[in-house]
Order: sequence, then structure tokens, then C-alpha cells
Amino acid sequence: MEPSKVSMLALFLLVVVGKTSGKVEEENAEFWRSQAKKTLQTALDRKQNTNVAKNILFFLGDGMGITTYTAARILKGQLQNQTGEETVMTMDTFPHVGLAKTYSVDFQIADSAATATAYLCGVKTNLNTIGVSAAARNGVCKSQKGNEVTSILKWAKDAGKSVGIVTTTRVQHATPATSYAHSASRKWYSDTDMPAAAKRDGCTDIASQLLNNTDIDVIIGGGRKYMTPRGTKDPEYPRDYSSRGKRQDKRNLISEWQNQKIGKVAHYVWNKTDFDAVNPETTDYLMALFEPGDLRYEAERDPKMDPSIVETTEKALRILRKNPKGFFLLVEGGRIDQAHHDGRAYMALHETVAFDHAIAKGLELTNEEETLTIVMADHSHPFTSNGYPFRGQSILGKSPLWAKDMLPYTTLMYGNGPGHKITNGTRPDIRNVNTKTKEYVQLSAVPTDSATHSGEDVAVLARGPMAHLFHGVQEQNYIAHAMAYAACVGTDLRHCRGQTTPAFVHTTFNSDNSAGGARTSAALISGLLSAALLAHNVLM
Repeated sequence: MEPSKVSMLALFLLVVVGKTSGKVEEENAEFWRSQAKKTLQTALDRKQNTNVAKNILFFLGDGMGITTYTAARILKGQLQNQTGEETVMTMDTFPHVGLAKTYSVDFQIADSAATATAYLCGVKTNLNTIGVSAAARNGVCKSQKGNEVTSILKWAKDAGKSVGIVTTTRVQHATPATSYAHSASRKWYSDTDMPAAAKRDGCTDIASQLLNNTDIDVIIGGGRKYMTPRGTKDPEYPRDYSSRGKRQDKRNLISEWQNQKIGKVAHYVWNKTDFDAVNPETTDYLMALFEPGDLRYEAERDPKMDPSIVETTEKALRILRKNPKGFFLLVEGGRIDQAHHDGRAYMALHETVAFDHAIAKGLELTNEEETLTIVMADHSHPFTSNGYPFRGQSILGKSPLWAKDMLPYTTLMYGNGPGHKITNGTRPDIRNVNTKTKEYVQLSAVPTDSATHSGEDVAVLARGPMAHLFHGVQEQNYIAHAMAYAACVGTDLRHCRGQTTPAFVHTTFNSDNSAGGARTSAALISGLLSAALLAHNVLM
């Protein structure tokens, strides 16, 4: 029989067999009508919350594209012994949803630095740069001067609110760093990572800016080695040379931070025992760095040494919410992205499920009448869900419908990445391979050392005061401005004054052709340099 006919027969058999996969009540049309009527009535009864947001709770799932979101929903249900597809994530309960365009000024597909500058600072920029406008050039220190842009975290602090960052990556990584730093390169974690020219021209590393730029009340994540002098033994891994301090300037930023907080109740901790001992009701400042670099994946986390993202979110909120003027908290599920770069769907989805649990904890500890809560991704990945798996089949399993080469394939795959395994024109036979383990690397169509990002729009979900502003399809930089408007921080204070008329803005664009040509040439050179850096570095 021809392969195409075999495929059609197989699909027919799947449809016949699959008829019994759903729940009995789902075969009754009234089940779906009743469900839809309840959902409709909820929508009709919903009233817009036009309060001024006292607090902003911002959850960022790094690399959490729509496929990741959907697959994680299924996994969450299956971990609870459900079929999975019908599971309701905490994220699913947010009533207002929109889409954000993720491209950067110089690239069609962006990285986490450019996207963070958009949604935190309200300005789109170039690849690999953080907290600067697109007038700054990737890796060029001199271009950074005068082109710095501040974030909503600083706007909130300037308004008297308490502010914090919680991440599962190092606190100097692109997303958290953009909330406080300005750098022509996201890779300048410590002074060791900076070229001599950048130091000579007066640029400073990201870790040092963590102390100097904005007075952040709560700092939780990883990144110890970027804070201590070169060769300093790590308290958790004293024999691991790669975990030792990296700083050439011999500064101990942890000690400096502690000295800055004399007279305040400030705690520095690096393990769960000390973290648990921190009393949020009496604590003014907390710096918690649980790893030399990024935190461990949730599936590999030692619960005796490192708290979960749920626990770190809770601690941060309990400290910050004491401020009568409110707070801004950024919580990043940062390792969703890193797992995708490695082609490990198991890890990415378990990170996303943990992230959803943290969102639930955030809602539990805040009041929706006064807290604007946002959940979004910065970008996506070339991550696909395909085939015709049965209802309730493991999302990490294989499609029951085989390919033309008469070999099975997994439901989840990548467009590119380290999972490209074709040998002599043949895919590996995975019939006897367990694809549901944390070690399994999904197949990819194109061989790359690391899976890239992808360029489709990402979801933005909102609830709380002025959540209806997060609607439609918007540029990603709109997010920062909408959050600021809702909370009356930054320069647009119309909401707390009861105004809705447009603020007067006078903008002048230089139309000089020669200057424009020079800028175009500079942008072209910058784009070529960025492309070269992309080939050399893996962007997370």
C-alpha cells in the first residue's frame, strides 16, 4: 500500500478509536452549551476596575510562547491525573488578554534584552542591549552615554513604592537586569566580562549597577560569582573553580550591599535555611542569591537548599506589601527559555507549571481591587505541538500517527536546536525510547547548537485595576506605559487626577538627510555586528 494511503487509513483508525477518549458527559451537547452559557454570563457580569493600582505584580515567563503555555496546561492537568486539555491554569483565569509584537529595532526576532527594554522601559531597542534606546550600539560603550532609559521599577521607586525582583536565573541576567541597569551589552555581567575599551570609556558592569542605580528592596535569584572578587570560594561549592568569584576589581558587592544598609533590617542569604529564617514582617531589605549562576531547574532543585519560585514570590510579597504606598514586583520564570534553548521540553514545561503556581500564590497574597497583575512572555521559541495524539495522551509522548518513513515522532518538537539527529538520511527510531524523561532532547528539523527564539506575538494577560488596557494587538513597549498609567507612576499621572484627555506631547524628528544617512549606515553596521555576535554567543 502507498505511504499516503497508509497515512489515511491510520488517521481513519485514530478517529474511530479516539471516539472513546473523551469523558462521557462531553458526548452530550448540553454539556458544552451549559459551560458556554456560564462563561458568557461571567463575561456579561464583569465590571471594569478603574481604580488606581496601588501595586503592580508583573510575572514574566521567559520564552513562554503560546505552544509552551498550552502544553504546560496539559502537563499540569496530567500531573494531577487528569487528561490535561481541559485543565484551567491560574493564568487562564485572567479576564483580559492581548497580544504583543516582539520584534526589536534591528531584528525581526528579538532576544530577552531588547524585549525587556520594551516592556519594562517603554522603548524598543536593539538586540543584546538593556536599558538603552536604539541609538545605542550593541557592545559599543560610547554609544550608551546619553541614551539610557529607565524602567517602571525605577518609576515606582521614585513614587515612593517598594520594589523587588525575583528570578530563577542570575539576577544580572537580561530580564531582571533591565529593571535597574543600562548596558550596551547584556553580557557584561561583571567587570571581567567587559572589554578593556568599555571600561576605559567609563561603562560599568551590570552587577555593580545592581547596587548603584536604584534602591531595590528585594533581590532574589542567583548570580553570586559576579558579586565577589576573582577566586573567592563559593560557600556552597568551595571546590568548584567555575563557581568562584569573577570580579577583577576585587570588589565584594555583597559586603558593599550590606554596608549600604546599615541602620536598616537587611539580610543577605544564600541557602534555604537562612531564607526561611527571614521574618518578612520585620525585614526592610533582602538579597538572596542561591546559586553562583542561574538557579537549578525545578525538576532538579534540592528543596533543602533552594526555595521554589512559589516560596521566593511569597517572601518578596510579604516584605514589599508593608509599604502603604504599594509596590512593584517583577517575578521571572527565566529558565523556561533556557530549557527550550537546550531542546528539553520536559524541563521547559515543568518550569512553566511552577511559574503558574507562583502566579497563584501572588493572587492569594494580593487584593485584586488594588493590585494590577500582569502575566506575559517576552518572546517565543520554534516549539511545535503536532500529530494527532489521543485526548489525554502524555504531552511528552509520541503521536500515534507515524510519519512517511514509518517511524514515530513526538508530539512536541523544535524547528531548530540540538535535537537534530538524522544519520545517513534517516531519523532515529524512538519506538523504544522513553521521551517523557527530563534528559530527553526533542527532535529538531535544523541542526543548531542551541534552539533560537521565534518571532510570533506573545500573550499578555491582565487582571486588577485598569486591566482592560491590556487588549488587542500592541507593540511590546506599550506594556510599560499601560502599567505606569494604571498605577500613576512615571510621567503620565492623568489617571490619579481623573483625566483621560491626551497629554500634550511635543516631539521633534530630525529630517536632515545627511544625518539620516549617517544613522542608517551606523544602524547597518550595528546590525552586522549584532549578527556576528549572534553567531558567537547563545542568546537566552
